[in-house]
This record gives sequence, structure tokens and C-alpha cells, in this order.
Amino acid sequence: MANSETAQLDLAFKALDAFHIEIPSWGFANTGTRFGKFTQAAAATSIEEKFADAAEVNRLTGVTPTMALHVLWDLPNGLKDVPVVKELEQRFGIRSGSINPNLFQDQEYKYGSLCNPSAAIREHALGHMLDSIEIGKALGSRDISLWMADGSNYPGTQSIRKRIGWLEEALRTSHDHLALNQRLLVEYKPFEPAFYHTDIADWGMSSHFARHAGPQACVLVDTGHHYTSQNIEQIVAWLLHTGILGGFHFNDRRYADDDLTLGSIDPYQIFRIFSEIHTAASDGLELDIAYMIDQSHNLKGKMEATIQTVVTAQELYLKAALVDREKLAVLQESCDLVSAEELYRGAFWTDVRPLAAAWRTARGLAADPLAALRASGYVERTGQERGSRNSAVSSYA
Repeated sequence: MANSETAQLDLAFKALDAFHIEIPSWGFANTGTRFGKFTQAAAATSIEEKFADAAEVNRLTGVTPTMALHVLWDLPNGLKDVPVVKELEQRFGIRSGSINPNLFQDQEYKYGSLCNPSAAIREHALGHMLDSIEIGKALGSRDISLWMADGSNYPGTQSIRKRIGWLEEALRTSHDHLALNQRLLVEYKPFEPAFYHTDIADWGMSSHFARHAGPQACVLVDTGHHYTSQNIEQIVAWLLHTGILGGFHFNDRRYADDDLTLGSIDPYQIFRIFSEIHTAASDGLELDIAYMIDQSHNLKGKMEATIQTVVTAQELYLKAALVDREKLAVLQESCDLVSAEELYRGAFWTDVRPLAAAWRTARGLAADPLAALRASGYVERTGQERGSRNSAVSSYA
């Protein structure tokens, strides 16, 4: 093997060893759209089955040791369900990841949760936030991942400034209840389900709320939560530069929050995002970024779509790691535009699948996780076991 090939293999192994990504419990369950739902025979119908599916993904890929939990869907009884989850962690070898409060499902949240004009409803929502933090403490989960549907649909129907103040107060109180090792990740979204104004609509608002809440609060970037054609990697660069980037919810979209599998529409965008992160690391910035998947697989098989996404994330992360940053910096400083872009694009067009397969083989994993899943019969077996239950499923998660 030539020295250049050995160096590239060493670089690839180092990058892949450092990469882990969290998978969501709701990615294994039957989900739908506001128009309807099509169930899958092999979809998970219980928290136990979600842990089983997560364990199979980790067995095949080796990079998904944690599963994000949604409080009302996975721990409907709150802290009382913690012993059950701990037992499942031990049995399946999967740790609880980020804890996701649910501030959009209750009927009383029709006009908002932490930003509701009713003080009583705001207090109820804050109580749920604090309960979620306590669940995180009990499970040893670091990140509390907050997304709210709060907003309004018509001009003049809500006081935007009052809602800013209410949310500032709620997030500060939530932050004060965090353990020293916990973080509050504040997500943003420009629209949906609110269509006139959303209370945390963009990264600037999220940054403000995080800084106002306290030093353990950061911004969470969902790649589907942006306007069409928005430069997400520029946002990432700003969040890196200002030291407030906490994590990602990865998915892909063609129009808005489509929850499509990562890289299925625009893999170059995810490459550009990862490239900003690799550059920041090479520049000496201290990074603590949680990589998480947030997708809802309605048409693709749950297990196949999840493994597709994990493998794609690995490949795009690796492509970005292969950029020769020293050479690129020289080309940038000399404004050699074509050469700089060709070097950058060249890393993206590199076929890293052989490198990723070699890494998996060296780590005792299947060289092709998707093929290994299909050969295992796992989906067919769980489909037979769960099919009758799924035929009657009607809940979201």
C-alpha cells in the first residue's frame, strides 16, 4: 500500500472512530402525516421494542450507542417509568440519550405552552419541563432537547413581545434546575404548525434565548427547520464562532420540514456543514456537539431507513474529514477560486465507501450494514411478531 493510501486510511479510521450519532425512538414507531397514517408490520409498538430496534442498528453500525427519548411517548408516567427504562438499557446495551419534552400534544397547548397567554398553562408547561429535566438526571442523560410549536397564525392575535418575556423567564427557570453536567438545547423553526409567527423562529432567536437562560444552554440546529435555499452551513459557522452550537437534528428536505432520510435530497449540504465543523476543530475551537437524527419514516422501512441514514452520515462526515485544510487555506488566502473549489469538491466526490467498509471490518462489524440487516431476517421476524399489534395502532408514537 502506498504511503498516501496508508495516510488516507489512517485519517479515515481516526475520523470514523470519533463519530457517533444518536437515533430517535420515534423513528422506529408508526408515524403519519396530518392526512393519515400507513402502518408497518415491523414498527415498534412499545419502548421495549424501540430499544430492541436501536440495539440492532448499533450492532450493525457500531456508532449509535444512545437513543433519544420523547417523554410523553416513551415515559408516559414520568419518573415512575425510569426503572423500566434502566432495565431496558442494561438488557439491550443502549443508553438513554437526549430527553425531549412534549409541549405540543396536550389540548391546552392550542394557543401555546411556555408562551401561552394563560399563566396557569404556562405554569403547567414549565412543570413538564422541570419533570423532563428530573427524568434526564435519573437516567444520566445530559441533553434536554427543546422544540416548541408555540406561535400564532394571524396578525394582531398575540403579543409577540410579551411571549418573548414569558419564554425568557421559563427557560431561565429551567436552566436553574439543570444538573452541572446537563445542557439545555434550544431548537428553532421558522413555521409549522404556526404560520404567522413562531416564538423561536431562527438561530438568532434561539441564540438569544440560550444566552439569556444561562451558560449550560446551547442552540440546536435541525437541518429541516430552515427556509428553502437558506445557507445552513453559514449559520453553523456563526454558531461555532460564537461558541453556542450544541447539537444537530439531522434529516433532509425538499421543501420544508420533510423529515426525509439524511442525504437523500442534498448530500452536498450535509458535507458542507460537516466541513465547517472539521475546519473549526482544526482551528483549535473547543467543540461539544451532539449529533442526532430526527426523522419520521412513513414510506421507507423503519430499520432500513435508519441504517441508511447512519451510514450516509458516516460517509459524509468522512468526506468532509478528507479535505486538505492546509492546502485549502493557502488557496483561499490567494483567492485562487477555481483551485479552492475543486479541492473542496474533490473531497465530496471521493468514494469513501471502501474506506468505511474497511473501518467496519477492522472493528468487527458488517462491511455493509444494510445488506447485513436484510440477510439477518430481523425485519421479517419482527414483522411477524408485531404485525397483529400494528394493525390496531392509532397513536402517533
